[in-house]
Amino acid sequence: MSVKWEKVDTNKVKLEIEASAEVVNKGLDFAFKKVVGKVNVPGFRKGKVPRGIFEQKFGVESLYNDALDHILPEVYENAVKESGIVPVGKPDIEIEDMAKDQPLRLTIEVFVKPEAQLGAYKGQELKEEVKFEVTEEEINKELDTYRERNAQLEVVEDGEVQDGDHTKIDFEGFKDEVPFSGGKGSDYPLEIGSGSFIPGFEEQLIGMKLNEEKDISVNFPEEYHAAELAGAPVVFKVKINEIKRKNVPALDDELAKDVSEFETLAELKQDIENKLKVKKEAEEKDYKRDLAVNKAVENATVEIPEPMIESETQMMVEDFERRLQYQGMNLELYSRYTGQTKEDLEKQFTADAEKRVRTQLVLDAISKAENVEVSEAEIEEEVAKIAEMYKKEVAEVKSVLEKQGNLDSLKDEIAIRKTVEFLVENNTYIKE
Repeated sequence: MSVKWEKVDTNKVKLEIEASAEVVNKGLDFAFKKVVGKVNVPGFRKGKVPRGIFEQKFGVESLYNDALDHILPEVYENAVKESGIVPVGKPDIEIEDMAKDQPLRLTIEVFVKPEAQLGAYKGQELKEEVKFEVTEEEINKELDTYRERNAQLEVVEDGEVQDGDHTKIDFEGFKDEVPFSGGKGSDYPLEIGSGSFIPGFEEQLIGMKLNEEKDISVNFPEEYHAAELAGAPVVFKVKINEIKRKNVPALDDELAKDVSEFETLAELKQDIENKLKVKKEAEEKDYKRDLAVNKAVENATVEIPEPMIESETQMMVEDFERRLQYQGMNLELYSRYTGQTKEDLEKQFTADAEKRVRTQLVLDAISKAENVEVSEAEIEEEVAKIAEMYKKEVAEVKSVLEKQGNLDSLKDEIAIRKTVEFLVENNTYIKE
């Protein structure tokens, strides 16, 4: 097979390919075997028509489409390898000449993976505009969380409903004085201020007493999923059956003993501070990575072929669909509740998809410029981590990755991580 190629646009090439007559005949043989059992020729049983008779009656050209379907994937794959290009998106294929016992001539135009033109990416002074210090306010917030977790709910016999109270209520909703479907509940548990009900409902329970009954007027939101209630004014008849209020424990040594292994509040506070410091250090590392990568991307130039953005967008939509499935939902239900179609999601994800692709291309270029290499030991270490995560044997995981052709992808992931760490280590960070 011979392959010639030329650049026809910034990120598009044209391949001129000539495949041997042997390849063509191999495709025609396959096509004949595929269709011969489906044709009726007088004097012959199905599947028993001689090749010569078939070609006389139907013409060898009738086999071309099936033959091309069979041989083109291999022809294209070999042409890509021989030319050394990295194609993206679907190729545009044009058959120039095809005949039995003759070479196949075709041209293919396809977008190729672009190379980013790097700007400054190392030796820079990058400003940290976010502070990663543990504050007293954050420590107190953690302590308040402990207090809330250990709060006891106490029954309120004589008193009014307050914001934050836990109540049990009977309710029934009426639209135009007629009960509506799904608008009734008995001994329904409701925390006041939780936002569990439609806006304006919970606020009107504040001030009510035990066993008190009241009519509450509210409007359903305009975007409410039930069309017959969307934007509609309704009245709920409500009765308070139970009021419970949180009794939050004092912030003292007794609390520390109850919620931790420490004897004093001071020890608990120190432990909280230490854990917050570890968390802040991790957040700062992530921030530095993002800062260095974003600056490198900002300083680079690259023209991205549309198919790359489209492909990344589709991957993001598919990932979104998988996350919906984990929540017991699908895209159809999501669209029904939100009004967002798959096309809307694609538009929504396009900008992020473009940023992802641009970032990947820039990191690839930096990795190449800095000769970032991945050793076999690093690959083995990563495979071992995957095996541990899924409770599998290392050999089994490696075998699966090899069969699926994912070892190269794993190697690329490691290279990108090393490139990002290179950027972090080779830039200076200035704290404001």
